[in-house]
Amino acid sequence: MLQKLSPGRTGIFNAVSGDDATILPMATKRPSVLRRIAKSLGPGVITGAADDDPSGVATYSIAGAQLGTSLLWTALFTWPLMAFVQMTCARIGMVTGRGLAGSLRKKFPKPLLAAAAFALFAANTLNIGADLSGMADAAEMLTGGNSHVFVILFGVGITVAAVRLRYFQIASVLKWLALALGAYVATAFFTHPRWGAVARDALVPSFPRGKAAWATLVAILGTTISPYLFFWQASQEVEEEKAMGRRMLVSRLGATSREITDRRIDIGVGTFASNLVMFFIILTTAMTLHPHGITNIETSKQAAQALAPLAGKFAAALFTVGIIGVGLLAIPTLAGSSAYAFAETFGWMQGLDRKLQGARRFYVVMGTAVAIGIAMDFADINPVRALFWSAVVNGLLAPFLLIGVLVVAGDRKLMEGQPSPRASRIVVGVTAALMIAAAIGMFVF
Repeated sequence: MLQKLSPGRTGIFNAVSGDDATILPMATKRPSVLRRIAKSLGPGVITGAADDDPSGVATYSIAGAQLGTSLLWTALFTWPLMAFVQMTCARIGMVTGRGLAGSLRKKFPKPLLAAAAFALFAANTLNIGADLSGMADAAEMLTGGNSHVFVILFGVGITVAAVRLRYFQIASVLKWLALALGAYVATAFFTHPRWGAVARDALVPSFPRGKAAWATLVAILGTTISPYLFFWQASQEVEEEKAMGRRMLVSRLGATSREITDRRIDIGVGTFASNLVMFFIILTTAMTLHPHGITNIETSKQAAQALAPLAGKFAAALFTVGIIGVGLLAIPTLAGSSAYAFAETFGWMQGLDRKLQGARRFYVVMGTAVAIGIAMDFADINPVRALFWSAVVNGLLAPFLLIGVLVVAGDRKLMEGQPSPRASRIVVGVTAALMIAAAIGMFVF
């Protein structure tokens, strides 16, 4: 028997034979807690940061501008839901050695997965178009240049980088771009909030009143727990292993307890940072726009413009820079998750570690999604309308995908005897039920 042993995803791998193999102790210095956390950070942080894309910034800004701090509690409420969902998807990738679509293919018919892949592509492409518009508007505010030019520059630049760079290079860049989220945390402190009232609204949930408030709650849930993150998280785990030399599927099967613990830390930190940013975006707009009756916020650009006279030009500039940074991180994630879903469903060669010649159809899907996103800006398609339809597709797709995730995660044979813990599956099941309620609410409102 070939057993995989590892002190971490970037550690040492030994091959031992026999069921009762002895592991020789190594004279290694026990790392500090902070160093252990820092070493664990990777796919979970990237996925968490990608969740706060420009369209997410717009959604959270609308929540704060229209409803004040009444929905601050959603940042705490959705954190464990998002963390458990992402960890379940990560575990599938780590243990099966396949992406999410590849694992789902073992349990569900191909036509069903193909329909899901097309739905994911449609939702992600609409989101890419809205994100490119948000980034271009932000760049126009900072430089005075033409937003259409910036849409092309951002779209083409991201696509070329995805094709030319290898996975470990892309992952390194994306991890650094995650620091852009700090701009939103810093901006909130310029508003001088009353922390006592903030703590009350953050810790004591209040039910929305009126259709607009319920619709905003639905939008927050759909923006925070999005299907593209499920596919991206699982596929990143496979890419991580390939980058360490595990090119064959058999060498990727199973995961050590150390690897799983490290990923829990990674995802815990990533999802916490993501929801912390969500919290501060809602807080910033609630403290500035809401008291002045500025509630008609439809885009991240409008939120940044409205902040300037109320929170200061520096705060508005920070907010704007953050939009560009998270957009650069989110768009490869959106386009990449679509490409992984198609490639695993139809059995194509795939991976950001492959050159263009070795995975043409994979990169064609990525390029097509970005190209359509660029075209949306020139066609003057309302980004808010695009986000609405993206939310509709995601709201319908997410609960069914989560049910599929549960089926795979609980299958002992497919999961190599390492199924997700029952507690994790219960939380994911609750999340699926909430997403079904959100989908119903979307049609009602």
